[in-house]
Amino acid sequence: MTVSDEAYAAILGATAQIEWKVLEPHFARGDLLAVDAALDLVQVAAAMMEDNSEAIKGWMDSGKLQVASDSCAADWAERDPDTLWAVVIRPWVLVQERAA
Repeated sequence: MTVSDEAYAAILGATAQIEWKVLEPHFARGDLLAVDAALDLVQVAAAMMEDNSEAIKGWMDSGKLQVASDSCAADWAERDPDTLWAVVIRPWVLVQERAA
């Protein structure tokens, strides 16, 4: 999947480092998706914007994209990492913990 430079830049500009406490309400509503660190957060967001169901299904089937689990949320709440990055692709919020 290729994303235009313009689209990539727009999505990249909408990503931000974020604290867990800001993400907690999204987790509680069930609209927080965890993106594996092996994936490019911007590429995943672009696939969702373009409704690329084949890519999304592949990531979900492999566990690289999933609704944030209770155990993941508990871990983030306990550690409060400063390596969380997020982007909103309505109705979802995508979050990725990047390597420190």
